[in-house]
Amino acid sequence: MVKIAPSLLSADFANLGRDIEVTETAGADWIHIDVMDGSFVPNISFGLPVIKAIRPLTKLTFDVHLMIREPSNFFEAFAEAGADLINFHYEAETHIDRAIQRIKGLGVMAGITLNPATPVSVLKHILPELDLVLIMSVNPGFGGQSFIPYSLDKVRELRQMADVLNPSLMIEIDGGIGENNIRAAAEAGADVIVAGSAVYRNNEISENMMKLRKALR
Repeated sequence: MVKIAPSLLSADFANLGRDIEVTETAGADWIHIDVMDGSFVPNISFGLPVIKAIRPLTKLTFDVHLMIREPSNFFEAFAEAGADLINFHYEAETHIDRAIQRIKGLGVMAGITLNPATPVSVLKHILPELDLVLIMSVNPGFGGQSFIPYSLDKVRELRQMADVLNPSLMIEIDGGIGENNIRAAAEAGADVIVAGSAVYRNNEISENMMKLRKALR
């Protein structure tokens, strides 16, 4: 079954605890947490103190997406804060293999994110070491952007690679996902769908989650 991972970047920051509770009750599978540094991406979001504060509020998987430079400097801190999966950008780290092994050594899942223009072929030799690959379907940094159509081609290509090199690999897609394209993303091979605005729009979390589940059928 395809997982839905609502992105807290689109939640009400003044009421994160409430939104997390409603999100879990509405049937979310994971919580997607975008960590931005204002350097690798042109925005700043939340960091370690917020993750520590909200970790006791839910047992859902914390999918921590590091949109920061030199992310390996912070792997241990995010694992201690409560991350279940640490996901860093291929474009932000120099020693990719070493970084993956460090994450796995912390006892959490290891993931890599690819920006829209980065080809999936760069992952060929390290794919067997990964638990997840995230395909960005918008340029990272802001919520509410329009979906980039060729992202589905990247998901299909990655699925074919994974079937040979790592059949258990989870493929995640993030950016511009809503009722109109969530099924296409799943049919292309995505196992985890990140949705921000589509979940938290108009503060109608339960209704929006129901619409997304219905669109997946």
